[in-house]
Amino acid sequence: MTRPPHRYPALTGLVALGGAVGSAARYGVALALPDAARTGGWPLATLAVNVVGAFVLGWLLEALGRRGPETSRLRRLRLGIGTGVLGGFTTYSSLALETERLLAGGATGAALGYVAVTLVVGTAACVTGIALGARRPAARRSNAARSRARRP
Repeated sequence: MTRPPHRYPALTGLVALGGAVGSAARYGVALALPDAARTGGWPLATLAVNVVGAFVLGWLLEALGRRGPETSRLRRLRLGIGTGVLGGFTTYSSLALETERLLAGGATGAALGYVAVTLVVGTAACVTGIALGARRPAARRSNAARSRARRP
């Protein structure tokens, strides 16, 4: 691929479609979890989508990276799911807005705690996703080796 991905209309459309799917999923999470007014100021839905998104993105990028050189199929997966779906699903702009609202409401401790928990747990989720993404191909290779060893 000599042109950057954004110069291919099909890839741009794939990212846009993925973004719509991710945004719809985030909206579903927001409907399912209690809002900040019922949780003492903690926006649980935003925290949940950002932590889950960090985990999945860590896993996805590590798993795809271990498959070898990026093919057009892997590029579509990375852009469609990683940039599109997870970009639409996660929402760091809402993290900033909700933190500002907590600060403006005088809940400085809650705001600082919310940011700290998001960063620490999100980073841990991403690292866990990377670790699991790194294990998957090795498990597949060891299963294939066991299958070959069983053959007469």
